[in-house]
Amino acid sequence: MRLLVVEDDAELAAALKRDLGRAGFAVDQAGDGVEAEYLGDVEPYDAVVLDLGLPGRHGLEVLRGWRGRGITVPVLILTAWDAWHERVDGFKAGADDYLGKPFHVQELVARLNALTRRGSGRAPGDLMVGGMRLDEARQEVILPTGERRGLTGTEFRLLRYFMLHPDQVLSKSRLTEHVYEYDGDKDSNVMEVYIKRLRDIVGRERIQTRRGQGYLLIAPREE
Repeated sequence: MRLLVVEDDAELAAALKRDLGRAGFAVDQAGDGVEAEYLGDVEPYDAVVLDLGLPGRHGLEVLRGWRGRGITVPVLILTAWDAWHERVDGFKAGADDYLGKPFHVQELVARLNALTRRGSGRAPGDLMVGGMRLDEARQEVILPTGERRGLTGTEFRLLRYFMLHPDQVLSKSRLTEHVYEYDGDKDSNVMEVYIKRLRDIVGRERIQTRRGQGYLLIAPREE
């Protein structure tokens, strides 16, 4: 899953990129409102973490701009707990959730997971498809046999995206856009390598190729 973190505090932004990266997200950053609004316009993010007091353009102005142009990406706003009026204004502008500063990164991760679940039409809780369960805390997949298999960061992001969109044909370009950061290695041949690795883990029959279209993760009917 790919996030945009909009925060002008360089120290906090670096910590968020590090901690969210460890939690299995591909993270892009913006330090001002103008850059943030541009990136949100042109990149297909799965969620945005948005500070409000930004240089260049206020966070609420950025959010209103996105919503006015029909951009529905889930947005979690960071603000002070006692700024109740900012929370009200943010919800009116189209925010999906709030988190007060200071905060624990574990709560931020949990809220982002919930937002991306809802954004994909999936119920909250453990991510399960066809007897497989994704342990997001440990970045492992639990197979129907009960066997646990560890995943690299890219394998984890890729499998999570497949499991959020089961039985959907996903093009190679779409997978790349949601698995890698803005300046990541987006070579299509590399994506094929990771698809092969996932097939070796979950079973070749579970991830099918649609020639000229992309790939899909099969969700058995009995689920």
